[in-house]
Amino acid sequence: MATFKRGKVYWYHFTFNGEHVQESTKQGNPRVARQMEAAHRTALAKGEVGIRERKPVPALKDFAQRFIDAIQVRCAEKPRTIAFYAEKLTRLLEFEPLASARLDKIDEALIESYVQERRKQVAPATVNRQLATLRRLLRLAYEWQVVNRIPRIRLLPGERNREFVLSHKQERTYLEKAPQPLREIAMLTLDTGLRIGEVVELEWCDVHLAPVNGARFGYLHVRDGKSKNARRNLSLTPRVKAMLEARFGQTSSPYVFPSDTGRPYLVTSIDHLHSELRDLLRLPKDFVIHSFRHTFGTRLGEAGADAFTIMRAMGHSSVTVSQKYVHPTPEAMERAFERLEALNQKAAQSLPEAQERQLPATISATLSEAVPVSH
Repeated sequence: MATFKRGKVYWYHFTFNGEHVQESTKQGNPRVARQMEAAHRTALAKGEVGIRERKPVPALKDFAQRFIDAIQVRCAEKPRTIAFYAEKLTRLLEFEPLASARLDKIDEALIESYVQERRKQVAPATVNRQLATLRRLLRLAYEWQVVNRIPRIRLLPGERNREFVLSHKQERTYLEKAPQPLREIAMLTLDTGLRIGEVVELEWCDVHLAPVNGARFGYLHVRDGKSKNARRNLSLTPRVKAMLEARFGQTSSPYVFPSDTGRPYLVTSIDHLHSELRDLLRLPKDFVIHSFRHTFGTRLGEAGADAFTIMRAMGHSSVTVSQKYVHPTPEAMERAFERLEALNQKAAQSLPEAQERQLPATISATLSEAVPVSH
């Protein structure tokens, strides 16, 4: 008997008259799986069934559209994710040995040859994003029973984690020298943590300068983004509110930061302005446009915000991403335990027996005499 488990169900495989037979039992019980294998062997021996021919396995380039179609359905609310996979898949298909290979023939050796070729042209991080796309494609092919095995795909080491945090001194110098609209875009991102794509797409209808429902601050609303968690409301700091009030009415465009055409700026245009200023100020290369958002998250953590609050403010899809911004200091730990002790004391004082202990002695004695004692 040759059964094996994949995920939650068992498969069986054996050879009959020189032909390899392999099928899923769709069962999670190993005993039932062995019985199904035995029944299939018996049926073959009696000639009751023939060898079930598997459909031809497509080449990567022939399977590519099916993969993109699936991504478009699964990630319908994430247009940037769809664009990401489409672009990375295009890069994969540029390597002819990989593009023309059948999915079941894509093994570790072929993947390594792709890595070696691509590494001559691009950085490790870029190669890794392409490998991640290939891995997701092959996993879908496995789920759809197009292939029986997923090769091991190892990512390259050496990715640079661009986690530059802008100091307040550097921020002052940067904002003093930055041209418009870069200056105000940087200020807005530093105080709200918006993604650069969310900034350039921000419309006036989503800016609320006056507080509502008893709030202390006005807010801006993010309607959509990378995921459903990107939808959120963000409070306006005084300087951001003042900046938006000054910009309001300067243009008939519905966008807060319109280009000369009235349409949103391209992210690449803002990034180009930032790169020029960064080099002029001789700031580190790791200081990218995303660093404003990373600085916002870091400052929230330093201000004592918990990971769940940071997750909501930054629109993260998981609190795991937000946890990297939380670095409790010894003083913060002590304050946390002080608050815990205060909570415990308040709860203890609200209990009936605690209230009785706090009564005057004469009243406590009267209560004791009134309660009969059983022996």
